[in-house]
Amino acid sequence: MDKFLQLTLTGLTNGAIFALVALGFVLIYKASDVINFAQGDFLLVGAYIMFGMVTQVGLPWSLAVLATMILAVALGLVVERLVLRPLIGEPIISVIMVTIGLSSLLRAIVSSIWGTTGRPFPPFIPNQNISIGGAVIPADRLIAIVLAAILLILFSLFFRYSREGIAMRATADDQQAALSMGISVKRVFGLAWSIAAVTAALAGVLVANIIGVSGVVAGIGLRVFPVVILGGLDSIPGAIIGGVIIGLLETYTGGYIGGGLSQVVPFIVLILILMVKPYGLFGEVRIERV
Repeated sequence: MDKFLQLTLTGLTNGAIFALVALGFVLIYKASDVINFAQGDFLLVGAYIMFGMVTQVGLPWSLAVLATMILAVALGLVVERLVLRPLIGEPIISVIMVTIGLSSLLRAIVSSIWGTTGRPFPPFIPNQNISIGGAVIPADRLIAIVLAAILLILFSLFFRYSREGIAMRATADDQQAALSMGISVKRVFGLAWSIAAVTAALAGVLVANIIGVSGVVAGIGLRVFPVVILGGLDSIPGAIIGGVIIGLLETYTGGYIGGGLSQVVPFIVLILILMVKPYGLFGEVRIERV
């Protein structure tokens, strides 16, 4: 029972981080029909910016988090303006290849500034062990769950009640109708990429606090693909639920079976979901007549 509780809390931590990253995938896809293969590298950039602000610039944590979020917004806007906007109307394969190239570019920039050697992340979350029901759980994982849950709730409220969030939902449903209502679709595109970059940067900080800052952080992006396919590429609730499911599935598989199977099981789920429900558990089914 202690092992089950420990694995569950670890899986919820991973799932909450997966959900944050998946939220960025969903936002960009809903707003512009683009699958951003560089989303994992936004995590890497956010983690290293935070690392640099604290250890090299010497900012306190509160200001470092604020600076990281501002720079993440700037990164999202630059990518949207210079990468996405010129490709509007181009074949989808062209956009996909550009985002893959963007991934390599971001990694090269990070490597040129901070090198390729992994470094310990300056801890800002207490990491002492806490005993819960006989299971020993690191405090940083529990706090990461709480922080990720708060961020997901705030973003959900933003999309549901704020003017900008409603505009983003309207644009995702029908761009032409949104234009006729006076909504700036280009502004919505920029906002979607900015929020995606911020969520990824914050997730990168949470990951780096647990495993350290290195290129491994960017690998989270690939592990999130089963999450967005499971939940649905255009579903925000699906990103949250899919993140929790995949996080728990990975952890239970690694804890009870082992043998590296935990890294494979999510992609087995991805294949099964594509075979049974191609639009995911909560994705919108689109029927095109030709």
